Amino acid sequence: MNLGHFSLIFAKATLVDPDDPDLRGHRAVNGGGFVHRAELVDVLAAKARELGVEIRYDAGVTGFDADADGVAVHVGDERIRAGWLVGCDGARSVVRRLVGADFPGVDPEQLSYQAIVDIDGELPDGDMTETGFYMHGEMPQGGLLVGCTEFVSELPYRDEPVTAEELEASLRRVSGREVTVTALHHGSRYSDTTRQAAEYRHGRVLLAGDAAHVHPPFGGQGMNLGIGDAVNLGWKLAATIRGTAPDGLLDTYQEERHPAGKWVQDWTMAQVALLRPDPRSRALRAVMREMLDTVDATTYVVKHIAGVWRSSLVRDVDLGDGSRLAERCRDGRGLLVGDPELVGLATKYGLIFVEGDEPLLVRPDGVVAWAGDGDPAAAVSRWFSHSIE
Repeated sequence: MNLGHFSLIFAKATLVDPDDPDLRGHRAVNGGGFVHRAELVDVLAAKARELGVEIRYDAGVTGFDADADGVAVHVGDERIRAGWLVGCDGARSVVRRLVGADFPGVDPEQLSYQAIVDIDGELPDGDMTETGFYMHGEMPQGGLLVGCTEFVSELPYRDEPVTAEELEASLRRVSGREVTVTALHHGSRYSDTTRQAAEYRHGRVLLAGDAAHVHPPFGGQGMNLGIGDAVNLGWKLAATIRGTAPDGLLDTYQEERHPAGKWVQDWTMAQVALLRPDPRSRALRAVMREMLDTVDATTYVVKHIAGVWRSSLVRDVDLGDGSRLAERCRDGRGLLVGDPELVGLATKYGLIFVEGDEPLLVRPDGVVAWAGDGDPAAAVSRWFSHSIE
């Protein structure tokens, strides 16, 4: 069984160190599972509505006016006044453009397609060729899932939907086979454009997800990265709005999430480099393949794919009272674990308290803010400085 890949060099489950303390018992090496994006969107949307959030579709933002007290967002003929505006509007973010955010990065050299098709003609197993690479597999509901990437000197801007003719031409160039796409059920294109906003916060306007960073999808890190932005920002912005945030709390969003975005971009750009069809890249790829035949390298890659490298994220554990840590964190409050003498501190700051042998302070986004020795009151006041009286 494979547990992921680095630049299409697969990490074998048999080469993962079973005694690695970060991976022992982790879902990454215990079966895992797949969740369709549409299903996840449905779950998140249902929870948002349960909390009283109004979700509007097909409501394009055309502009906004920001001042010291809030933001007026222009949506068609309507102006919506709010205290804050968070642009989560994707790679071509209107909010990012309107706020004038610096968006440095590298231009694309790959053009990729992902599609569900029916084809005539023989298409061999996926492979790297002189012009790019392709892969394919049967879909349970019918059709063939095809991925095709070619290196190009110019990437023309295309906003129209993918056509069967366009995909067919790319498949023929890359595979060298005269296959015919007889039906295109779904198709999308993407490139390896890699850019990141220099600043995620511009006064009362913030950026998150693909609006803050774009990169190729190698390794499947993009959705987790965007959700990580939202979870990190959400509780900090909520505390700021309630007036219970310590000084500088909202600024830690940039401090923590910008490096996370940069790391993912480095990871994906390195994979693009190994996929180039030139002799130097092929040689480097051969070395990487040899490395991924070792336990140490495979364990390292799997830990990064699984997100275990973010060691500050608390692991879900049994708390000894019949509940698990993740369950106790679901209402978005901080969690303090320790001796009964800490109950008063937890109550003062509105934290959930759980008695335990290992002292621990967990932020609402699942990040360990303090553990073990030191002054727990100082740690609490660092992240929850305004007590609830």
